[in-house]
Amino acid sequence: MISNRIIVSSIVVLLTLLATCEGMGVELHCRCIQTESKPIGRHIEKVELILPNSHCEETEIIATLKRTGEEVCLNPEAPWVKKVINKIMSR
Repeated sequence: MISNRIIVSSIVVLLTLLATCEGMGVELHCRCIQTESKPIGRHIEKVELILPNSHCEETEIIATLKRTGEEVCLNPEAPWVKKVINKIMSR
């Protein structure tokens, strides 16, 4: 029979691990739910490219906007996004 003390200890350890992962910024899912296909190139300050990994099967392209600092997910299949990525990769 498992004592209550072991169950409580196990729960505390699990919650501690979850809090640690959350605090480290570990993403456990895709960040992009919706993507933007319209050209917004001149409003972009920086671009982050996240390759497929164990938590997300999709390539994610996240642009930070100049004025607001808002992060916008870009459609990696949009022709203008492909041009932006090729320009960045050529640097």
